[in-house]
Amino acid sequence: MDIEVTYLRANVRAGLLAILSAVATIALAYPSLAADPKPDAVIKNRNIEARVFLDDRIKADAPLAADCLAEGKKWLDKNAAEAAAARKQDPQFFKDGGWDFERKYSIRSVVADRYVSVLRDDYMDTHGAHPNSDVNTIVWDKSETKRISIRPFFTETADNGPTMKAMVKAVIASLQIEKKKRDSSETATEDWFRDLAPSLLKIGAVTLAPSTETGKSSGLTFHYPPYAVGPYAEGQYVAFVPWESLKPFLTPEGARIFGGARPKGDADEQP
Repeated sequence: MDIEVTYLRANVRAGLLAILSAVATIALAYPSLAADPKPDAVIKNRNIEARVFLDDRIKADAPLAADCLAEGKKWLDKNAAEAAAARKQDPQFFKDGGWDFERKYSIRSVVADRYVSVLRDDYMDTHGAHPNSDVNTIVWDKSETKRISIRPFFTETADNGPTMKAMVKAVIASLQIEKKKRDSSETATEDWFRDLAPSLLKIGAVTLAPSTETGKSSGLTFHYPPYAVGPYAEGQYVAFVPWESLKPFLTPEGARIFGGARPKGDADEQP
């Protein structure tokens, strides 16, 4: 009897080891299955499933993580309330389930070990003709532990001033190049650029671009969601403005943080 029990236990142990080995093999072959990220905030009910994710580099910076998470939770609450109101008004649009929303915060660059550029990517599916997406940005000052604009890097940023006029001109030139790369039929028209204006509030969401020179930024990148500067089918656009084109307008701090060139492949990593 003892021999039979021992034999049975040995077989069970061998079977478990075989299963664990198979799971490990699958995990190595399919990393996405092995490391499905856990949301940092979530709301899930019959009206909506909405999630917020912070990348690991953001989580390593406690003040930045807290700031992003607080904003993300407000976004969750706002969309949950809108979904509940929409179901109450038009329940037929929820027959296939609730809305699906997702927001991801990720670090794009860290300049001078102080200025952190963050991308905020949103996905929204409200059962319309197709899901939608949006992109926005944050420039975070680690020394001051707060969000800032790019104003400290330029001598003036007045609406319709020389800095903003030079900046929007460079943005449009970059977008035209990107459209040619995509063989866009919209290349020759200015219609898609009519909402871009020489104003920090109307030129687009901005980040400090990475550089080939450590601790520096190679210029500015402006991020546009679908529909902003082209048809939905063309997706997101990123315009790059090299720092040299803005050199006449730099403050001492701007001159300190800008330098080098845009790393090869950075454009390919952007949408």
